Amino acid sequence: MHPDELNEIQAALAGAAGPVGAPKPGEMSVLGRRNRRYEGHSKSTGRELYTDDLALPGMLHGKILRSPHPHARILSIDTSDAEAIPGVAAVITGADMPVEFGIIPWTRDEHALAVERVRYVGDAVAAVAARDEDTANRALAAIHVEYETLPALLEPRDSLNTSAVQIHEPKREGRNGNVTKHVRLEFGPVDDEMDASDVVVEGEYYFHGTTHAPIEPHCAIAHAGADGLLTIWSSTQVPHYLQRELARVLGLDVARIRVIQPAVGGAFGGKSEPFDLEFCVAALSIRTGRPVKVLYTREELFYSHRGRHPIEMWYRVGASKDGALKAVDARSLLDGGAYASFGLVTTYYSGQLLTAPYRLGSYRFESTRVYTNKPACGPKRGHGSVQPRFAFEVSLDKLATELGIDPIELRRRNFMGTGETVNEFRVRSNGFLECLDAVERASGWKQKYGRMPFGRGLGVAGSCYISGTNYPIYPNSMPQAAAQVQIERSGRVTVFHGASEIGQGSDSTMAAIAAEELGVPLGYVRVVSADTDLVPVDLGAYSSRETLMVGNATRSACRELAERVVGALATAWDLPEARIRLANGWAHELAEDGVSDGSVGDERSNGLRRIPIAEAFQLAEAAHGTLGAVGHYDTPKDVHGEYRGGTIGASPAYSFTAHVAEVEVDADTGFVDVKTIWVAHDCGKALNPMLVEGQMEGSAYMGFGEALMEHHAVKRGGPEHGLHDAPSLLDYRIPTSRDCPEFVSLVVESNDPEGPYGAKEAGEGPLHPSLPAIANAIYDAVGIRMDRLPFTPDRVWRALRTSRPSSP
Repeated sequence: MHPDELNEIQAALAGAAGPVGAPKPGEMSVLGRRNRRYEGHSKSTGRELYTDDLALPGMLHGKILRSPHPHARILSIDTSDAEAIPGVAAVITGADMPVEFGIIPWTRDEHALAVERVRYVGDAVAAVAARDEDTANRALAAIHVEYETLPALLEPRDSLNTSAVQIHEPKREGRNGNVTKHVRLEFGPVDDEMDASDVVVEGEYYFHGTTHAPIEPHCAIAHAGADGLLTIWSSTQVPHYLQRELARVLGLDVARIRVIQPAVGGAFGGKSEPFDLEFCVAALSIRTGRPVKVLYTREELFYSHRGRHPIEMWYRVGASKDGALKAVDARSLLDGGAYASFGLVTTYYSGQLLTAPYRLGSYRFESTRVYTNKPACGPKRGHGSVQPRFAFEVSLDKLATELGIDPIELRRRNFMGTGETVNEFRVRSNGFLECLDAVERASGWKQKYGRMPFGRGLGVAGSCYISGTNYPIYPNSMPQAAAQVQIERSGRVTVFHGASEIGQGSDSTMAAIAAEELGVPLGYVRVVSADTDLVPVDLGAYSSRETLMVGNATRSACRELAERVVGALATAWDLPEARIRLANGWAHELAEDGVSDGSVGDERSNGLRRIPIAEAFQLAEAAHGTLGAVGHYDTPKDVHGEYRGGTIGASPAYSFTAHVAEVEVDADTGFVDVKTIWVAHDCGKALNPMLVEGQMEGSAYMGFGEALMEHHAVKRGGPEHGLHDAPSLLDYRIPTSRDCPEFVSLVVESNDPEGPYGAKEAGEGPLHPSLPAIANAIYDAVGIRMDRLPFTPDRVWRALRTSRPSSP
């Protein structure tokens, strides 16, 4: 066999995407193709290891005692009986970890274990470590806690309107300690523009609150070694931030703590901050000198959820007779639960992220987040803007009806394009019109909207979302993302990056970037991520930041290495660097036309050279020494206004989405059957269309579930006051494959100048329009407005009976 043929076979087996020759100028050899997932084989074969799969020698089992009361003062805790049980190694309480923590530095208000007060049913009070799970549970039952119950506030309006019950101490004298954050921002003369509007629509809307429901509950293991190093394995999506908070709460040197994120079985934002179990396993391991594991039960997961906020919303929208949006006035009351979590950011996001893709003449929003004695809310996929997007897009549909304008046409007329939003965010690419065109064509909108039989209808909605945040979780002037890349003389490339792989494909993306830039087959790339001892600092998988931020950092490092390889080869071949291309496992000499190369069968090659990529790496190593490079990324500083709060919600790039949903409504039962959701999403550039489509469908699926089924609720009144209404997957309904509509993914590419290769996010933005598109489709089908979620059969049935729409 000819050596070239053998090398081609080896490159193909290693996972080369596409032909072995050099791509044409401007073409990519790996990116843009439907490549396999980096970790796909290990997951599909069951070989992937999640945190609960790990078992260390001598490991103890931890359990956490939780409050049975929604609000109470802790008078005393007696742990002596628990400590006396054979097999119990340690018991800890809030006195052992008195330092407050919280993901946002300005709103730290939590303790790993409650100190003095509990604030919701499920609040952590004490923790034990024992030889096995049964012994740990017996120890929990033996801990005696004396409580003084306090009035519990479960309704956000009660928290807002009373200061007699303070869930948290006021930060300032005279303030209501039940208010986490209040934001009021106005852009333009809203009242004047509203008065000048030809049509004004007004409505009250309600989002009910949902949770993430990942397959994998939270799990953490700690090992305090004899060498003084503390190692934590956790199903987190913010390993470096967890490392930082562990050090602060436990009073340890951050350099002596290592956090490792094994495979994560779903997160969706629900694992994007530290939780009580991580502090508890660390403290228990330090106390006992043995490894300790805590795995949440499914019920604990529902109480610790940090899910999407319930929000009461009031919207008023004014427009001219031709449909131009002149004024938007919005007020929101957010039910934050017992602790702040990301609430400061959520309060801003509930207004700041609404100002695209439409041109708004003027805009005002006022948002207030309050504490209640319920499980704390935080970030869930599409953080902060799913709820207001529902209210706004339904308002636009009402406006279109009032004006007699097709709902898609109304959105086209108000398209903002690129430039500054009304709240001074910079948009540099915007494919929203193409998204509207795509769903209009695919759904048959022009033939079907308003023309189907009673009970069948179409609805449309649009949205915008961020691709990373301008402002880091905690203030610092260091890079927001970084990567280290090493190439080795065998042809192998290793990427060390801090992005957290939580199923969204960040490891696959970084591997593909390395393969593209360095010319190696995908199978030659190794990825090491989310281990604080091995990778550069990254702030975590939140706000859809990984592809843009870590992708830019990885590309930067790879390009530096590629320059060294090409430079060494240019010297060896006595050629200009422009005539050398690394691609598909080879280093190619290009002809002066920049097209032909040394591929077998290229009739124009005329003796042009090519060598396996390993040989090219060897030439570079001989010339430069061991080959490694670092890359980093920080956001531009000119993407937001200079007003207070202008950094929150600002992003390097914005994605855009349009949905059309088709529904069938049974007027006798109120059952809503969603037949199809067409999803068009502007992701900038699809680095892997398969991953992008998967994210689009997963997002639309989650929005569909929130619209029709899911509801994270607590009981009110009586002895069950404050208890979760359905803390199991038997009772908390999420869609199964039998419930789902058909999802049609339509990828739109706008090539953002800030994204790597033009790429933007695809994991959160495609969720937002699902809820309002379904609501608007219900109106087209049976003529009722569903302004409160979820659209369960009983609610739809009552709305039908109240409105009594006439059927043909």
